[in-house]
Amino acid sequence: MAKTYWIGTYRAVTNPEKLAAYAQLAGPAIAAGGGTFIVRGTPAKTYEAGLNQRTVVIEFDSLAQAVATHDSAAYQAALAALGDGAERDIRLVEGV
Repeated sequence: MAKTYWIGTYRAVTNPEKLAAYAQLAGPAIAAGGGTFIVRGTPAKTYEAGLNQRTVVIEFDSLAQAVATHDSAAYQAALAALGDGAERDIRLVEGV
């Protein structure tokens, strides 16, 4: 079974306080779901029209585990805390 990577990019942060509240809840929810943070931060370098946006990569053992974590009550509470505090893009990608 292929590992799955939860890749998030932040187009804009409109409310840093809401983002901080989200982070306090999301980190434990993701860890409880078996996720391991691989990358958290802004790119050191971008190429080919790349955007210098905060990027997060989280590794899961499977797609099912990543989906279950996203859909869990704990992570949904984190999303509620974030509300309109950031514009983001989240993708789940299976490894090769």
